[in-house]
Amino acid sequence: MSATRRQVLGRSGALGASIAFTGSIPELFAGTASAAEPDPQTTRDGGYGPLVPDPEGLLDLPEGFRYRVLSREGDELRSGEGKVPSHCDGMAAFPGRSSGSHRRTHLVRNHENRANAPIRVPAVKGLTYDPMGMGGCTALGLDSRDSVLSERVAIAGTAVNCAGGPTPWHTWLTCEETEDKAGTNGYTKDHGFIFEVDPYEPRRTGAVPLTAMGRFQHEAIAIDPRNGVVYETEDAFEKPFGLFYRFLPKKPLGGIGSLRAGGELQALRVPGVPDLSTVREPGVSFDHIAWVPVPDPLAGQTPVRFQDFGPGGITHAQKLEGCYWGGSSVYFVSSFAKSADGSAADHFGQIWRYDPDRRRLTLVIVFGPGTDVQLPGESPDNITLAPGGGLMVCEDGNGAQHVYGLTRRGEVYPMARNRQALTSAAAAAGGTPQEPEWGEFAGVTFAPDRRTMYVNCYTPGTTFAVTGPWRH
Repeated sequence: MSATRRQVLGRSGALGASIAFTGSIPELFAGTASAAEPDPQTTRDGGYGPLVPDPEGLLDLPEGFRYRVLSREGDELRSGEGKVPSHCDGMAAFPGRSSGSHRRTHLVRNHENRANAPIRVPAVKGLTYDPMGMGGCTALGLDSRDSVLSERVAIAGTAVNCAGGPTPWHTWLTCEETEDKAGTNGYTKDHGFIFEVDPYEPRRTGAVPLTAMGRFQHEAIAIDPRNGVVYETEDAFEKPFGLFYRFLPKKPLGGIGSLRAGGELQALRVPGVPDLSTVREPGVSFDHIAWVPVPDPLAGQTPVRFQDFGPGGITHAQKLEGCYWGGSSVYFVSSFAKSADGSAADHFGQIWRYDPDRRRLTLVIVFGPGTDVQLPGESPDNITLAPGGGLMVCEDGNGAQHVYGLTRRGEVYPMARNRQALTSAAAAAGGTPQEPEWGEFAGVTFAPDRRTMYVNCYTPGTTFAVTGPWRH
């Protein structure tokens, strides 16, 4: 996942892309499955070549690549439970559980629906948390050719399901990016929780909030596979901005349902650094990290980030979004910081690494300046490791929207471009024509065998499977 939100990658059309940064790109891949030296041709060519315009007007890809539309907003779910919901967002791919199964891949897809969503996630008995919640997840079962064998509701009645993350036992933790309480927007229950979703049999997990993991504007999670500690980011929209958390479960690595047993939620404190935006030099490390217990994880009266953490306070950061586990560390991203919004300093994106063994926090990369003339300094949204080394990142900003690749040597190349233009409100009302708006990408992920890239277009909600000559 939500480096993460807003673009640092420049607009490039089909010819290429540029990025300005300081820091160590190879550090982002240390100890990961894609840490091997990338294919020399990938580095020399800066990717897979220029994007070829799609005659169908959906998705431009490099020559030799092709896409399949798996699911479209408004179509009927294969289960017959209702229509494919709006706002396709975070997503993960899981392997089939049985070698005899015809399904090669299982997808779990978030729907970031607020109260005014055009198409809600259908409320299904036994899978619905709050009947008034419009968000949730859908699950797709695919065969070896990426034909859709099943498509159904995996959880419903939640709100603003933005990102999340997979568990080591092959479930999905979907995160509500909201703090709305019962009575707001007609909700009958408090929102702002994490829910576990089983991509194979959703009724095994149901719709149970993991309350001990906190109630706040969740974005993404990453789990330490060695001890089960869960790291969580908070994408708060206003000052004071979000916190970086860790959750110490009572039943670490206990499998499906184990997180319901509870645990302790803590927030990161960097002594003397109340706002991470003030740190500007890549490589700067802090060795006296503290983890402070959250006074009230349920935020009954006061949102967590406003709570009293005692002498020394707590460390905040604007736009904390994506995070992932690599090697022996967790990486997390602050997409941008703007003093005009209330941050202590400006930047166009930071990537941080926390090494729990050394209790050390290090600033790995600082992005900027952006090259988008309309809205400079934005950064990507969802993020995933790519075949052959490198990352794939989803653009979320103004202008044309791309999936970009980032090599271990810091080269950026376009992998896909959305051709689905959104109709502006002014044009629809007969007003002054505006520049076209393009739906952002989200949820980029790869099949377990790394031969297919799955990615969502947020609006209109569309899920694609992309195959081609991936270098491994």
